Amino acid sequence: MKLHYHLIAQIISSLRDVFIDRRYADKVVEFAFKRHPKWGSRDRRLFAEAIYEIVRHWRWYWYLAGQPDAEHHQREAITEERLWHVWAAYWIMAENDLPFFDEVGAVRRGYIIERSKAEVSPAIRASIPDWMETRLSGELGDAWPAIRSTLNTPADVYLRVNTLKTERRTLKTRLAQDGFSTETLKDIPTALHMRQRYNVFGMASFKEGLFEVQDASSQCVAPFLQVEPGMKVVDACAGAGGKTLHLAALMQNKGKIIALDVHDWKLTELRRRSARAGVDVAETRVIEGTKTLKRLAGYADRLLLDVPCSGLGVLRRNPDAKWKLSNEEIDRLIIEQQDILSRYSAIVKPGGKLVYATCSILPSENENQVQKFLSTHGDQWTLEEELKINPAETGHDGFYAARLARKAAETPVAAPVAVPSDETKLDLPVQSD
Repeated sequence: MKLHYHLIAQIISSLRDVFIDRRYADKVVEFAFKRHPKWGSRDRRLFAEAIYEIVRHWRWYWYLAGQPDAEHHQREAITEERLWHVWAAYWIMAENDLPFFDEVGAVRRGYIIERSKAEVSPAIRASIPDWMETRLSGELGDAWPAIRSTLNTPADVYLRVNTLKTERRTLKTRLAQDGFSTETLKDIPTALHMRQRYNVFGMASFKEGLFEVQDASSQCVAPFLQVEPGMKVVDACAGAGGKTLHLAALMQNKGKIIALDVHDWKLTELRRRSARAGVDVAETRVIEGTKTLKRLAGYADRLLLDVPCSGLGVLRRNPDAKWKLSNEEIDRLIIEQQDILSRYSAIVKPGGKLVYATCSILPSENENQVQKFLSTHGDQWTLEEELKINPAETGHDGFYAARLARKAAETPVAAPVAVPSDETKLDLPVQSD
């Protein structure tokens, strides 16, 4: 395969953006595509695959290139020369011949192949931080190795059919006419699995609002809330609104959804997406401290708390997250999750329900949080059902959700009426004619 030097040099530059400047990999790829509009489909695919695979297996390729493992996460140790050698290790392990570039002239294929056969720690071979291996193996036990392997594979593309504008069979036919093969999922009626990778955001059917890009696991959360048309619903950690739009479709655009978030720019994106999807029951509000919650106390029939989390269940989609995350950050998030669940639950009216959800696979962020909540709020709340999606078992993202029901308000008991005895004299009003 003939390689153009400038393309590989751009890969090196973009890896520097990810690991030194700490930019998100998807944004780095998007920026490179905009800078090089003349790249053909082959170059774009080669570039994107290289970035995501090297980011996903960064520690492993760093080791194969002969760099000191202790330095794989140190910004000052990630030099341009070492980045070229890491790319060379990736290219050789993909069973390709190295190009005759000066930057990789000293790299020896045999050396890298031999290192790939050596005994190393599971964390190095699986290319994850040591702290992550320790924490997840401790919390997940025997289930962790299979999950770890799954999270190191590229994620498939799933579409959520916008039932406000179309239905699944019609969209599947439309996509087939456009040259795209999809398959349905038996247990998720809104999902279509794309069999080939493509920039779906450029499709006419996407611009018409016929679908959203949403993993199959994520599509299970909104139905789990059990909304109905006409309800008052709050999506309290709405972000850019993927689940808000799904809730609106399930409600048939009838009722009201209040979408909350602390970031106005995310809500701006939600409004744009709502317009495309034909959703007009969603109102956005920026969370401005406790007064926002107080105004909503006892308001909602249903509340969705898709809380900030580690995102460990979606590492297939965001492989760079594991290099930005830390044990300390997860501990901080656990405290924040407890606070959100405790305070925001007051939004639900008596007899209403909430769903607590994360895209994490850690019990400490999931079922443990729900049990802590019930230990102090069990007089008002009961756990109805839990949803645990194991990525190793489903091939989808890892997700957790728990549906909690708030007990209905007790009907006041009327004071007993005294029945007069025969000796009691009653002063009754005289009834006129």
